[in-house]
Amino acid sequence: MKIFPAAGLIGPRQVGKTTVAKQVAEAEDHLYLDLENAGERDKLKDPVFFLSQFADRCVILDEVQFMPELFPALRGIIDADRRPGRFIVLGSASPDIIRNSAETLAGRIGYLQLTPFTLREVDDLQQLWLRGGFPLSYLAATDKASATWRRHFITTYIQRDLGLLGLQTDVQIMDRFWHMLATAQGNLLNAESFARSLNVSRPTITRYLDFLEGAFMVRALRPWFINTNKRLVKSPKIYIRDSGILHSLLGLHTYEALLNHVQMGASWEGFVIEQIINNLGDDIQPWFYRTQQGAECDLLLEKNGKVIAIIEIKHGVAPRPGKGFRICMEDTKAAHGYIIGNGEEPYEAEERITITNLPAFLQNPLLQ
Repeated sequence: MKIFPAAGLIGPRQVGKTTVAKQVAEAEDHLYLDLENAGERDKLKDPVFFLSQFADRCVILDEVQFMPELFPALRGIIDADRRPGRFIVLGSASPDIIRNSAETLAGRIGYLQLTPFTLREVDDLQQLWLRGGFPLSYLAATDKASATWRRHFITTYIQRDLGLLGLQTDVQIMDRFWHMLATAQGNLLNAESFARSLNVSRPTITRYLDFLEGAFMVRALRPWFINTNKRLVKSPKIYIRDSGILHSLLGLHTYEALLNHVQMGASWEGFVIEQIINNLGDDIQPWFYRTQQGAECDLLLEKNGKVIAIIEIKHGVAPRPGKGFRICMEDTKAAHGYIIGNGEEPYEAEERITITNLPAFLQNPLLQ
């Protein structure tokens, strides 16, 4: 807000964007408009005239994806007065989905993504993993209350919110699709298999995934490529980003049920990956690496064209590096390798390979 005339705060629905924006603007005399409300949208039928009345106030435009046609008007208003901090724009979809916003306001808006709570913001790893990071889920009085909130969130999201965000689809197909994604957590995308199971086309599956990725609900982790003679896997790995949403889809409502479930390892892998990626510096790119011969690392971090770390994720107190991990170290020429488990203290397993835990790894300076 000190740099750009408009600040864009984006992230999934119910993550707390409105709360944060109002707190940020609290010290200023601000105007709040919820564009999901038809009455508020009516006020902006002539946006230049309406907003000219509040030129001295910070204007918060919530759920801006409901009025993508507003962006050209905002461009003209901003160009007439480029003072920083004039607008806070909130959206539940990426700039790519909010049509033309990135292009229309290029150089005039800076985007920040608000994620669900991360482990650096709360102090209970077990609760965060089980319930996920959506504020009303994590902060619920009981596990049962948290599970109830998440169940209703998923139902509302599938039946209502996706349509409001612009994805028109059959509710029953989308419900089945979400449950299929949950059972495929951490696996390579097989769009053909999804398409056959749902009796839709492969392009439809691709459209669903692209949209859910743009709405911050699904992460497609892409494979890392180098010029090599090895045969590399080319499909992305798919994760439901919030572990609490994943557990709700799998019917896991207690920590004990989670630990005894066949998907526990995949859930832990996705949770750790999400925690790491949400704390990365802007110039670090996340990937995974896998060869068709079986060498694999769950996460690869690249900075300025160099692999600064490869990471294997295991739910155990004494994980050890295997042959495949060492091959990945050699293939990628990684500066360091990490195996993230649940042990108490990090230690060096061998040269350039560290056994660590998630809280300790998140304090690693290399993430910045």
